[in-house]
Amino acid sequence: MNVAVVLFTRDLRVHDNPALAAAARAAEHVVPLFVHDPAVPARANRRRFLDESLADLKTALRERGADLVELDGDPALEAIRVAKAVGAEGIGIAQDVSGFARDRERRLAKACATERIALKTFPGITIVPPDGVRPSTGGDHYKVFTPYWRAWQAQKWRDVESAPHRLRLPEHLPKAWLRDRRAVPGLGVAAHGGETAARKRLTAWLRHLEVYDDIHDDLAADRTSRLSPYLHFGCLSPRELAARADGRPGAEPFVRQLCWRDFYHQVLLAFPQLRRKAYRANAEESWRDEPHALQAWRDGLTGVPVVDAGMRQLLGEGWMHNRARLITAAYLTKHLNVDWRAGGDHFFDLLLDGDVANNYGNWQWVAGTGNDTKPYRRFNPVRQAERFDPQGDYVRRYLPELADVPGKAVHQPWTLPEPRRRQLDYPAPLVTP
Repeated sequence: MNVAVVLFTRDLRVHDNPALAAAARAAEHVVPLFVHDPAVPARANRRRFLDESLADLKTALRERGADLVELDGDPALEAIRVAKAVGAEGIGIAQDVSGFARDRERRLAKACATERIALKTFPGITIVPPDGVRPSTGGDHYKVFTPYWRAWQAQKWRDVESAPHRLRLPEHLPKAWLRDRRAVPGLGVAAHGGETAARKRLTAWLRHLEVYDDIHDDLAADRTSRLSPYLHFGCLSPRELAARADGRPGAEPFVRQLCWRDFYHQVLLAFPQLRRKAYRANAEESWRDEPHALQAWRDGLTGVPVVDAGMRQLLGEGWMHNRARLITAAYLTKHLNVDWRAGGDHFFDLLLDGDVANNYGNWQWVAGTGNDTKPYRRFNPVRQAERFDPQGDYVRRYLPELADVPGKAVHQPWTLPEPRRRQLDYPAPLVTP
C-alpha cells in the first residue's frame, strides 16, 4: 500500500496504537488525521486537555518524520476528503462503542465503499474488545460483573504494539493542514493532557501500586492513579497499562478496576440506550422533580459536607475522587430521590474523564437501575465520610467555611450548638442523612 490515513479519535498516542502501527507496517506513506467535530462540544477544561493532547501527539509524530493533520468538520467526510486528496488506498480507525462513535463508523464505511477505499477498524479503546467476551450460556454480553471478571481474566490479551520508529507523509500536503493550534486555557487544571504527561504519571503511579487496595478510598490522601482522563482521551493505552501493572505486588485490585471499565464498554455496545434508559427492565423509577435540590447539589450547597466537598472539587478541578463520586451520586438518587440522568449529565459535562460507558454505567449502578445485583442498597454519606475522611481533611480542603470546625464534627455541622452553627456560612442539610 502506498498511502494510508489513520483517523485518530480516542487514541491520541503513538505507543500501543494498533491502527497507527498497522498503517506504519503496511503503507509507504501515512497521514495521521484528527478532525475537530463541531457536534462534540466541550467545556474549557476538557477542550484544554484535548488541545494539549493533540499538541503532544503532533510533537511525537514530528519526531518520527510525520505530522498531525488537524481539520474541522464531520470526521467521516473529512477523512474521505483527505484520503481522496492524497490517493490513499485505506483508512484505519479505532473501534468505539458509543452510539455517536458507531454512527460515525457506519457513515465512514458507507463513504469508503462508495469511493472504493478500504476501511479497517482496530482495537485499542479497551483491553479486551467489547464484543470479545460472550457468556457461554448465551446472550450478547455479561450483565453481572463477577462472571465477566472471571471470563475476562481467561482471555488471551493482544500483544502491546511498539511506537513506530519512522513515518513518512505524502509529498505536497497543503500547509494549512499542518498548522499549529493554540490551546484553549482552562480553569482548575487537574491534569495536563498528552501522552508524555500520561506516561510520566503512569511511571510514578506504579511505585505506589502495592498499597493501592489500602489507600484508593482515602479521600484526603488523594492516592488514586488519576489516569482515567488519559484513558478516556486515549493518551494512555489500557492494554499497556494492564501489561505494566500485571504481576506487580498489589496489581490485582487495580487491574480489576480496569476490567470494570471494559465491562461497561461491553454493556454499552449491547445496550446503546444506557445514557437515557434504565438498564434493568423492571427497575423502579419514581423520581421527584426537585429543581432547587438538584441545583443545590450541583453547587455543593446541600448542607451535607462530604457531598458538597465532592461537588466543589468537581466544579473547581473537572475531577472528583472515586469514593466521592459514589457518595455524591448516592445522595442525589437515594436521599434526594432525583433522577440519575440529571446527575449523570452533570458529571458528563464537567469531568475530564467523562465518557458514556463508565459515567452512565456507574450512575445506573448507584441508582439501582443498572448492573448492581443489590439495587436497593443505600450509602449513608456521614458514615462514609467518617470512614474514608476520618479527620475531615478532605471536607476542609474544599469547604473553607468549615475550616475551623474541629475533628469529626465537620461531617455533621448541624449537630453543633446553635450559636456556633449560626456563625457558619453554611446551609442546613436539605435532607438529614
